[in-house]
Amino acid sequence: MPQVPQTFDALAVRTWCGLALEALGRAREEIDAINVYPVADGDTGTNLYLTLESATAAVEAVFAGHEVGGREAGGGDEAGGCRPTLADAVRAMAHGALIGARGNSGTILAQLLRGMAQVLAADSETAHTDGPGLRLALRQAADSARQAVAHPVEGTVLTVASAAADAANGAEGDCGTVARAAYEGARAALAATPGQLAVLERAGVVDAGGRGLVAVLAALVETFTGEAPRMRLGSPEVHARVVAVVTEVDIVGAGIGGVHPDVCEDGAPEEGGPAFEVIYLLEAEDAAVDRLRGRLDLLGNSLVVVGGDGLWNVHVHVDDAGAAVEAGVEAGRPYRIRITHFGLGDVHTGGPGRPPRERAQRAVVAVVPGEGLAGLYAEAGATTVLARPGEPPASGELVEAVRRAHAREVVLLPNDAELRHTAAAAAEQARADGVRVALIPTRSAVQGIAALAVHEPERRFDEDVVAMTSAAGATRYAEVVVAERQSWTMAGICQAGDVLGLIDGDVAVIGSDITTTAESVLDRMLSAGGEMVTLVLGDEAPDAIAAHLESRVRESYLAVDTVVYRGGRQGALLLIGVE
Repeated sequence: MPQVPQTFDALAVRTWCGLALEALGRAREEIDAINVYPVADGDTGTNLYLTLESATAAVEAVFAGHEVGGREAGGGDEAGGCRPTLADAVRAMAHGALIGARGNSGTILAQLLRGMAQVLAADSETAHTDGPGLRLALRQAADSARQAVAHPVEGTVLTVASAAADAANGAEGDCGTVARAAYEGARAALAATPGQLAVLERAGVVDAGGRGLVAVLAALVETFTGEAPRMRLGSPEVHARVVAVVTEVDIVGAGIGGVHPDVCEDGAPEEGGPAFEVIYLLEAEDAAVDRLRGRLDLLGNSLVVVGGDGLWNVHVHVDDAGAAVEAGVEAGRPYRIRITHFGLGDVHTGGPGRPPRERAQRAVVAVVPGEGLAGLYAEAGATTVLARPGEPPASGELVEAVRRAHAREVVLLPNDAELRHTAAAAAEQARADGVRVALIPTRSAVQGIAALAVHEPERRFDEDVVAMTSAAGATRYAEVVVAERQSWTMAGICQAGDVLGLIDGDVAVIGSDITTTAESVLDRMLSAGGEMVTLVLGDEAPDAIAAHLESRVRESYLAVDTVVYRGGRQGALLLIGVE
């Protein structure tokens, strides 16, 4: 048997993360299949895996950093002299989970890990902790996760986490003994979840989030004992029902046990629910987050806000995605915003007779540069990926968005010429997953708006793609930005601080005043004709610029309409589209 750690140190954290990630990878499809609460969207296993993957990557990065630093300093030894401390490792784990948390279950898992880190990193100089320390960490994890959920429901992962902490509290011994007690307590609580939540009992399954947590705790046992406990779901009857559900979903993909769990936050049935899932990271003060919780609680349900020390992860289900994002803007600086429109087959938008896991026929996935546009696109039915200034999304993020869209056919709008190769790679991956994908090479968000405006899911896929491509191609695009450095451009030499007007990707105007430059750009675009002007204002655009440009169009160009949107922190001061 390989040597295993007797205490909880940095290496044990690394080992645990690796084993837990492997366990969730093996169980991902099973957990997805039994996901009926709070939303029957079949992604709990995937969300848990992606969240822990981010946590694991953060821990590995800390170890890599210490190894490099040790080599440069000529230090380090076989005993691990250049290893990170326990505090370093658990803080990295918690931070990685926080910034990578996906969905309701992933957000709660992130808070569980953060709660553990609060105890294990309390003394930055401590190299390891023992059984009593692990007991305290598990207790803090369960309590902090429960506090993060606006309306805790029994029969969920919160119940399983509390049972694990309770069982661990009664265990005397080393970390292995405590971990095994926590695992057994969690496993027993998981088996009991169908009796606590009616939707689980009707489906004949255990809670999916709780199932994921049991897998993570099994990995903790293996970390300290070298042996993975045999995963049991309780009684043979419960196990048989879960296996039957997984088999049925794999074969027919048409729902879970024939039940349609329209449920609300307290577990009681309801006729429908919010249409959007909104998730974002938020930089904000504690007082602002307290106000945000209250506002979001009024807007929707499944509210979970986790984090602290100025960085938070916000998750909520709402009908008004824009309002949820705006609430974040008022509280602080939201970023990495992900908005998912629950498809026609989802419990949120269907009545009690609709299969909960049926795929939508068609969806649009779009990359957008600002929070305001993310809300606009989402309200139009698109699944969005936020492109942060200087941080373009990777192909994996686009693939994940296609999967979140949960549709048989997907239209992909990259909305950036620099993303064409990334989007093409994502499209190929999605096709390999069995999704029919059409990539429309939109080069700006205003072209994407034009394409989305003519999108009609009811017509044939090819016809819809042709119409959307035609609308995007007929839209000229421009942006007004501030030069960051001296540079040669098509319009001459610009200096840092100059206002640049780019038309179809090339600098066409160099000026000193934002409004004047924008007006010059608009005149050049309309000189070739146009019927519709779209203006998307960034946060730093002058307050009066929209009214000035609208007046300019109205007075100088007959029969040309203007529409104005707020884009939020989109990088450019102003985006302009002319159709």
